[in-house]
Amino acid sequence: MTRYAMVADLRRCVGCQTCTVACKETNATPPGVQWRRVLDMEAGEYPDVRRIFLPTGCQHCDEPPCLEVCPSTATQKRADGIVTIDYDLCIGCSYCAVACPYEARFKVDRTEYAYGARPMSNERHRLGDEKIGVATKCTFCVDRIDAGLAAGKVPGADPQATPVCVNSCISGALRFGDMDDPDSAVSRLAAENQWFRMHEDQGTGPGFYYLWDNGQ
Repeated sequence: MTRYAMVADLRRCVGCQTCTVACKETNATPPGVQWRRVLDMEAGEYPDVRRIFLPTGCQHCDEPPCLEVCPSTATQKRADGIVTIDYDLCIGCSYCAVACPYEARFKVDRTEYAYGARPMSNERHRLGDEKIGVATKCTFCVDRIDAGLAAGKVPGADPQATPVCVNSCISGALRFGDMDDPDSAVSRLAAENQWFRMHEDQGTGPGFYYLWDNGQ
């Protein structure tokens, strides 16, 4: 079995937002839509207060609430754990956006570009009509993963088969791979470090692991 997951080492993340920019450039998401975000938070009590940078987005849950409420079956979960959206089936009801506890779903009702009426080259080719009026979200760059696999590449080990946010991370805070493979980087990191998953108490089973040492 294969179960793709992402690991974010909060001890290494510097809040540079490079992953956010890489995701936006790759997917040509319109203004106000960020599939990958980095939250700037505080932890501790005065005077021992620290800043924490928290990368977030679709968690590719084991039990996705968005899938349960989707009336058109546009939201699907692959056998490898990746949650996808079929834009041809999506009716734009936004039930998934309401159900998602991670605020990771976005609906765009009109074509809008970063610099006004004129699209940049990547926006012209990647922000098509199929993404207007439907739900969109992070897909772990599933097209990139599938193309890489077809070429014999290993997701998480070979950049050609790895999500762009991971490839772009300047501090190595983001890692990706098969959590069911004990030799993968994500599996080893989870086994050797303390970690938590966001809103895990809601029974979603997120596929996004955060490394964090409470004592640091």
